[in-house]
Amino acid sequence: MDLFDSDKEQRISDLTLLIKKYQDSYYNGEAEISDAEFDSLWDELKKLDPKNAILKKVGADSGNFQKTRHRMPMGSQEKAANGDEFLKWAKNHDYEEYLVEYKLDGASLELQYDGGDFVRAVTRGDGTIGDDISQNARKMSGVLPALFDSDGKKIDFTGAVRGEVIMTKAVHAQFYATKANCRNAANGIMKRKDGKGAENLRLIVYDALSTNQNSFFSDEEEKIDWLKSCGFNTVPLVIKKNAQEVIEYREEIDKKRVSLEYDIDGLVIKERKINMEDAWRNRPDRQIAFKFSLEKATTILREVEWSESGATYTPVGIFDSVQLNGTTVSRASLANPDTIRNLNLKIGSRIVVVKRGEIIPKIEEAQDGDGEMHDVDFPKTCETCGAMLVDEGTRLFCPNEHCSKRVLHRIQKWISVVDIRDFGDTLVRSLFADKKINSILDIYSLSQNDFVPYFLNEESISDGKDSLGAKKVYDSIHARKRLSLATFVAGFDIEGVGETVVQKLVDAGFDTLEKLFDATADDFLNVKGFAQIMANTVVDGLSENRAEMEKLVFEKIIEIETVQKKDNAIFGKSFCFTGELKSMKRADAESLVKENGGSCKSSVTKDLSFLVTNDKNSGSAKNEKAKKYKIPIIDENDFLALLKGKM
Repeated sequence: MDLFDSDKEQRISDLTLLIKKYQDSYYNGEAEISDAEFDSLWDELKKLDPKNAILKKVGADSGNFQKTRHRMPMGSQEKAANGDEFLKWAKNHDYEEYLVEYKLDGASLELQYDGGDFVRAVTRGDGTIGDDISQNARKMSGVLPALFDSDGKKIDFTGAVRGEVIMTKAVHAQFYATKANCRNAANGIMKRKDGKGAENLRLIVYDALSTNQNSFFSDEEEKIDWLKSCGFNTVPLVIKKNAQEVIEYREEIDKKRVSLEYDIDGLVIKERKINMEDAWRNRPDRQIAFKFSLEKATTILREVEWSESGATYTPVGIFDSVQLNGTTVSRASLANPDTIRNLNLKIGSRIVVVKRGEIIPKIEEAQDGDGEMHDVDFPKTCETCGAMLVDEGTRLFCPNEHCSKRVLHRIQKWISVVDIRDFGDTLVRSLFADKKINSILDIYSLSQNDFVPYFLNEESISDGKDSLGAKKVYDSIHARKRLSLATFVAGFDIEGVGETVVQKLVDAGFDTLEKLFDATADDFLNVKGFAQIMANTVVDGLSENRAEMEKLVFEKIIEIETVQKKDNAIFGKSFCFTGELKSMKRADAESLVKENGGSCKSSVTKDLSFLVTNDKNSGSAKNEKAKKYKIPIIDENDFLALLKGKM
């Protein structure tokens, strides 16, 4: 499903927060979702925002163990989710042969050896420093206390061996069936402070690095053979001559992986040559994780619920619970009425459910069920105001602009978009319930005293106490009364119309409220990125909200910033801010850019005009990329000088 720009920005923000949350829980031993679910979130963010900073980061360990630096790189891998993505990678990595290993579904661990003796075991951590869990690792199967050759002679190996801590399916079923899957159980146990259960874990290794100049292997195949000769459990390795053979092997393993004694979630593809320069990168380029196909499950649709958000009613399918990627699911968003129609979905249909990038799974296919089937009932009237709902196919909604549910949602959206700080949702709902606010206009009619009863009790009010909370809310409201045209329009909760969408219209010449009101849908169709549905949506939304918009502006409650002359130093330029600013908050700096006809980006791209940072010599990814693309890096003082036209 294509996302409007405003929805895309929100989804990127949601995905970034979710990935950080799940990374933290994973590396602290309490993983909340399966690897496959995490990968789907990762892949979706990579598609929406490939330069997002979090895609370059590895997680962080807990504080339960002593921190230790790795001896070998423990970065993340590039991923291919399907054959087309793998072929695209292989086109740029045309090896004479491809070495293919299982991608183990466990937790990474580095074993460190000095002179052939085991000295410590370190978790992946942030890719550079991890937790020393040696006391737990010594109990695991496959962790060798010393390295000997076939003649029983100590091997003078100083360096590191990397592997994956796994739990077999049999052990999981016997002792840890209450855990969602083998990986979750293994990851939690390996980091227990008391080490209980570590004897039920197994280490399987696939990498090694000598740090004392001794050479034990010359390529990746010899490396696996050497590890095996030392007595380690190793991953199976096969050699394929071309990319198509790799794809066929993946299909073969995908079919039989259910019968393996431990979980794998894909294959790792490498070249024969050991490339240490590539290995030291956060995300090595010369190898790739080729993930298995999305897991599917077949079940029966039992009912459809309709979720309400503002004016829109969204269908949600409820079905018999199934296991997908280690989690139990029983609900899936159906997006809109047309999805139900296009799938020919009925209550009682046999459905195919797939876990994709969304947190809620997706219903991909519907077939006739074995029992009684009947049509999905669509709501006909708004549960709040009783108005007849409008079914546009891509959207089912209440058309009554005075519907209290719609009005409340519009007020909430305005406060969020305009960024009225300290005006929390609980306070908004209370004021709305008490009929103190029933429109955006009403927000600006409230006095400071109107807020006091929501912060102080009657006794405090009668004692004449001042309310700091009431003052903060009042001041916040009146601190944000000068807005860009894009922010102003986006605040009116027009379906799918965010600041980015409106800014496209502004950049195309519809740069005043009057020009927007006067435009037709056909006029908007000439703007890049606008199709008929979006053009109609904007025209209808402007018409519906016109009276309130005009009153806010004509009565000078809100001042819309005029587009600056093109001869100022900011106009038409794009800025990316990174790091902390001293004289203002980043949001305020971005507002200044927009006020002067510039634009802001969240990442460094080739067409960026300026990167603004107070640490020009930082080795951050944004700084390095700006240097690579020869983008000017300026500090806060330079930025302020630009604003004043002095640079």
